[in-house]
Amino acid sequence: MILTVVILLVVLLALGLLFVPIQIFIDTDTGKYYVGLKGLAKASFEPDEKELLRVRLKVLFYEHYFYPLTKPSKPKPTKSKKTKPKRRIKFRKVVRLLKSFEVKRFTLDMDTGDYVVNAKMYPIFVFLNQYVASFHINFEDRNRLVMDIRNRPYRILKSFINH
Repeated sequence: MILTVVILLVVLLALGLLFVPIQIFIDTDTGKYYVGLKGLAKASFEPDEKELLRVRLKVLFYEHYFYPLTKPSKPKPTKSKKTKPKRRIKFRKVVRLLKSFEVKRFTLDMDTGDYVVNAKMYPIFVFLNQYVASFHINFEDRNRLVMDIRNRPYRILKSFINH
C-alpha cells in the first residue's frame, strides 16, 4: 500500500514537471536576463565588479552564485577519449523545436544613430508594429529590447517525438 502511494506520488511529480512553464526573459533597459522554471528554479545573469558576468542560481530555497567565464585553477587530467560518431540533428527538428516556443512579449525600441537610416527604417517598423510585435524607431539615441519567451517541457518532447 505504501509502495503504491510512493510510486503514485513520483509519477504525479514527474507529470507535473512536464507542465511547468520554462521562461526566458531579456530586458536590456533594466538589465534583467534570466531563465527559469516557474516556482522551481531560476538562473539570473547579472553584471559583477570582479568579473564580466555572474550567474545567480536559485533552486527552491537554495541560492548559489558562480562565475561561468573564469577558468578553473587546476587543469583536469586528460583521459583517452573514445571517439563517438557525431550525431547530426536534422534541420526539421530544430525548426519544430523553435516553433514550440511561444513569444509572450517582444518590444524593440531602436535608434541606429544615423537619421537617414532611421528614416528609411521607419515605414518598415510601422508595418511590423501593426502585424508582428511592438517595434519602434526613435531619433533619441535610445535602444531597448524586451523579450519574454515561454515553453513547456511536454511541448519540447512532443516536437522531438512527433513527425
